Amino acid sequence: MTEPDLRQILARAEEMQSRLVAAQRDLASRRVEASSGGGMVTAVATGELRIAEIRIEEGLVAGGDRALLQDLVTAAVNAALARAQEMVQLELRRLALPGLPIPGAGS
Repeated sequence: MTEPDLRQILARAEEMQSRLVAAQRDLASRRVEASSGGGMVTAVATGELRIAEIRIEEGLVAGGDRALLQDLVTAAVNAALARAQEMVQLELRRLALPGLPIPGAGS
């Protein structure tokens, strides 16, 4: 079995860099959402692992239960970020070249 020469290694690195840049652009435009309290609170996260939006049902706000609202917002945000992280990891695994491990991409 022959070892790849330096040109092949550099070509693979450039290809991977291009693919990662394209994936970052794509992920930045993608959204995932999660809700808590049976849909009373919904959080929307981006592929950049940022919260883009939080929606709260009017009745929950009018109810005045601050502790419940805080718990539901926290749960929805954590779930949305977990889904966004999963989306990013799946994309990184899809892009990985054989034999090139990507830190943070899971197994």
